Amino acid sequence: MLKDKVVFISGASSGIGEASARRFAAEGAVLLLSARNMAKLEALKAQLEKDYNARVYTYELDVRDKKAIDNVFNSIPEELKNIDILVNNAGLALGLDKVQESDPEDFDIVIDTNIKGLLYLTRRVVPTMMKNQRGHVINMGSLAGVAAYPGGAVYCATKAAVKFISDGLRMDIVDTPIRVTNIQPGMVETNFSVIRFHGDKDKADNVYKGIKPLTAEDIADIVIYAASVPEHVQICEVTVTATHQATGGVVYKK
Repeated sequence: MLKDKVVFISGASSGIGEASARRFAAEGAVLLLSARNMAKLEALKAQLEKDYNARVYTYELDVRDKKAIDNVFNSIPEELKNIDILVNNAGLALGLDKVQESDPEDFDIVIDTNIKGLLYLTRRVVPTMMKNQRGHVINMGSLAGVAAYPGGAVYCATKAAVKFISDGLRMDIVDTPIRVTNIQPGMVETNFSVIRFHGDKDKADNVYKGIKPLTAEDIADIVIYAASVPEHVQICEVTVTATHQATGGVVYKK
C-alpha cells in the first residue's frame, strides 16, 4: 500500500526519524530525508539503498530556516514534488531547568524547531496535497503535550502546540481527503535525552534506568500503521507510553 509513495521525513538522521525511514523503505516508499547531520543522513541513505534497494534523496536542513526549506523543496526532482506523506519529526528539548532559571537561547531553539519548523514544512507541503487531493501529515507530538512536568514547561508547551496545530489543521482541511495524525510518545530511548542534557551521556542514561522504555522502532511501527490504514480511515491521535509510565511525571522504576 505504501509502495512508491513519496515520503518526506524531517529529523531523519537518528531516532524515530531514522527508524521511520527504515520502515518506509521496507514498504517500498520513495524517501526524501532531511536533517542537520548530513554525514549520518548519507550513511543511512547508503544502508537503505543496500538493504531495500530503496530510492532515497537526502537534504541538509535546519527546519528553523525558511529559506533553507525553500531551497530544499526547489531542489527536489520534479516528479517527486507531489509528496504523499509528510512526517514532521524534527524536534528537541534542551535542559530540564525551571523556567526562571533556563537559558533564553534554549527557549528560541526549542520553540523555533518544534513549532515554527513544523509549521514551515506543513505550509510548504499541504497546498500541493490539496491540489492533488491526497496526502497525509504525521506530526510527532509527545506525552509532554498532554500534561506538563517539572522542568519541562517550554518543551511541554511546544508539544501542546503540536497537538493543537494538528487538530486545527485537521479542521482546516476537513473537506479534503488529506489526513492528519498526531503521535504522542512517552519515554523513548533515543539520543533525545543526550541532546536535552547538552551531551551528558551519564545524565541521559539515568533517565531510562529501572524501566524498559519505548524504542524508536516502536514508534515507527505506529507511523507505518497510521499511514497504511484504508484511505477512509484517519488515525487522529495516538498516545503511547512504556508499560510502567502513566504520565510524563508518573513513572515506576525498579
